[in-house]
Amino acid sequence: MAPLLRVPASVPLAWAPARVGAVSEWGMARPVLFEHNRWLGDKRDQRVHDLDHLRSECDIDELVEAGTFTTFGPDEAAEARNRGYRLHLCARDDEAAGR
Repeated sequence: MAPLLRVPASVPLAWAPARVGAVSEWGMARPVLFEHNRWLGDKRDQRVHDLDHLRSECDIDELVEAGTFTTFGPDEAAEARNRGYRLHLCARDDEAAGR
């Protein structure tokens, strides 16, 4: 198991162009703080976003700035659903179904 990543308080949670990870098929960059996570939940509306298939409507910047996000362990759509989260538009049905 990988060691936990400690992020200094001086590092902003919002992601900057110099700190982006892989780019999704929609051309959106994944926040570096979540480079090892696929599913990111929004606590405000109980929606889960698929970071591998981000769309412009996801507005992950605003979600990270607000600090109202959560990740899941294990990092699966099924675990998000177990916690009462619904799939956002960016979550593909075939991926969420485990195919």
